[in-house]
Amino acid sequence: MCLNNKKSCGFTLIEVMITVVIVGILASIAYPSYTQFVAKGARADALSGLMNIANRQEQFYLDHKTFTKDMQALGMAADPYIVDNGYYKIDASVGDATKYTLQATAIGTQATRDSGCAVIEITSDGIKTPAECWSN
Repeated sequence: MCLNNKKSCGFTLIEVMITVVIVGILASIAYPSYTQFVAKGARADALSGLMNIANRQEQFYLDHKTFTKDMQALGMAADPYIVDNGYYKIDASVGDATKYTLQATAIGTQATRDSGCAVIEITSDGIKTPAECWSN
């Protein structure tokens, strides 16, 4: 804004610095929320994968009267299975012919970004751990 008919108009250094500080404060508040949102989105893909594979395990049991730890036998592309977004790998362990545990393990940046849910499990009994990773 030009005052007193000055020939040069513009912003002062103080005005620019105040704007930069305000933008910096807003970014420092928004960034943690954003990374938490991204981590929850990646976790949702892992939960979906776990439920899909649990259903496939049940179908495999109906067909073969046993569970399998081989993801490829369940129709997945690889063993361990990497979920679509690439942030979790899912593998199975079989205790005996009538029990299994599916475990999704965070890989890459997801392991540090969502450390509380770095390992998510579901068992043949329907036990989902850790519980806070399955809610919301």
